Amino acid sequence: MRTFIFIILLAIAAVLYILVLPQVLNERNFKTFNDEELRQRALHRGMLPIPENYEELLKIVDTKENPLSLEKVLLGKKLFFDKSLSKTNEISCSSCHFIKEEQTKKQTLLTSISKKTDNTTCVACHLEEQSGTDRLETAIGIDGITSPWNLNTSTVLNASLAKYLTWTGDVTSLEEHVKNTLHSKYKMHTNTKEIEEKINSDEKYVSLFSKVFNTTQRVSEEQIIKALASYTRTLVTRGSYDRFLEGDDNAISQKAKNGLTNFLNFGCKGCHTGMSVGGQNLQKFPLRSFATIYDLRINVSFYPEFKILDTSFPFVNKGDFLGQDITNKFRVPILRNVTKTSPYFHNGSVAKIDEAVDIMAKHQLGINLTPQQRDEIVAFLKTLEGDIVQYDEIYNKGANNENN
Repeated sequence: MRTFIFIILLAIAAVLYILVLPQVLNERNFKTFNDEELRQRALHRGMLPIPENYEELLKIVDTKENPLSLEKVLLGKKLFFDKSLSKTNEISCSSCHFIKEEQTKKQTLLTSISKKTDNTTCVACHLEEQSGTDRLETAIGIDGITSPWNLNTSTVLNASLAKYLTWTGDVTSLEEHVKNTLHSKYKMHTNTKEIEEKINSDEKYVSLFSKVFNTTQRVSEEQIIKALASYTRTLVTRGSYDRFLEGDDNAISQKAKNGLTNFLNFGCKGCHTGMSVGGQNLQKFPLRSFATIYDLRINVSFYPEFKILDTSFPFVNKGDFLGQDITNKFRVPILRNVTKTSPYFHNGSVAKIDEAVDIMAKHQLGINLTPQQRDEIVAFLKTLEGDIVQYDEIYNKGANNENN
């Protein structure tokens, strides 16, 4: 009997510990840093600034298998906005990975959908942002086909800095990712024969490929993929966060500095690290589940009625996707430009950035953030917004070459 009572008391103590732990963490006295200490702490975690010049970028993203060149990047850019790469000639890479083409207002898949529907989500007000994604809950391919697992489109911006490129982490090279996108029936749904025939029937393309790859042979799908991957590697962004890391103490606000301090102290940097602030590893999500009691009603029975919410995810898991090999392991998302890439999580179930921050703190770190802590972290995340770097040594020279 005593043993039974001891086990019951131990179980109660364990439950109380779990419930109280988030509040205990809230009360901890975390370290504070001056500007230089904060900067060095971030740099020490590999949270480095995006380079401003092309030579420095090459040191980070160039590959022996597909070396970057000015001509190849410009060719890849042309292909990125070309709808003929899709089976139905209706969408391009930029339709789902929204990026403006200079001095051109092209209708994208996203704007087409928005005009046809009563769109009241965040997308409706943010169509023109350079997000590198479509801002939709579920990715849509040709003929309006949606992802079978309700997966949304990850941003293409800064993807060249990430180690893993898909929600499951199964793809680790941009070339492989481009090929999968071209062939997937849920995306562009083309095939090797079709895409080669289309490009080889265009004399301008044939001429460009001949110069870029120094060959008189027919354009191959491999060359098309290499050109697209090359352009994608240059789609990196810089903003106030980078200027702070480079020594400008006034680049970000004190509130944002507090948010970066929280980000480092609470443990966010353990997964969201590197120059891309994410995309470097796979992690189980959620790490912690909290049973939620709801629908507690007075009724005629002796005991009140309880209903327990399914806690496998902190939101409705539309599509029932469970990550890599059904283990709840997901690629850690890139946080650069995260405030411009809502809705959040693999199936776009969360619309607001502050809600996403609360979920991550609670279910990954076991911390219930105060409103101030959450707002400070959001202020820091806003400093990760940035514009696509226009490397003058590429684009200016490229424009001059095209005009000659």
